[in-house]
Amino acid sequence: MMELLLKLLNDAAFSAVPAVGFAMVFNVPKRFLPYCALAGALGHSLRTLLLHFGMPIEWCTFAAAALVGVLTIGFAKKHLAPPLMYAVAAIIPMIPGTYAYNTVIALVQLSAQSEVSPELTAEVISNGLKTIFILGALSVGLAMPSLLYFRTRPVI
Repeated sequence: MMELLLKLLNDAAFSAVPAVGFAMVFNVPKRFLPYCALAGALGHSLRTLLLHFGMPIEWCTFAAAALVGVLTIGFAKKHLAPPLMYAVAAIIPMIPGTYAYNTVIALVQLSAQSEVSPELTAEVISNGLKTIFILGALSVGLAMPSLLYFRTRPVI
């Protein structure tokens, strides 16, 4: 249990750094940077926690992006700022860079060969689909709280 807690704290600290870095790139005012860091840290830590319990990464990413969406709506209401100011920087640490990189590397290797390799083809398809589904989970998970919160008509 203590090992999991230390892993989550480590994950939170190291995911807050890129969230703040990208917030600075997007010219987020200084006073809002801690909120970007908090949303990024909590979102990525939730994803890590759910991965620890054996959930697929796509669903973990969806849940984490939904949490970031809910948090950033709260921050936006508190500070009268747009929610995306916090949210975009906070989801950057969850971008599936490794899967996208492995997809491109396998594609390059596949195109360099004279014959089609079933192993490389399977790797391209597997990593490519995982990349697409994670990116989809990020976008839908981030958008869903806003769609539900800012409705003009009741859900039911």
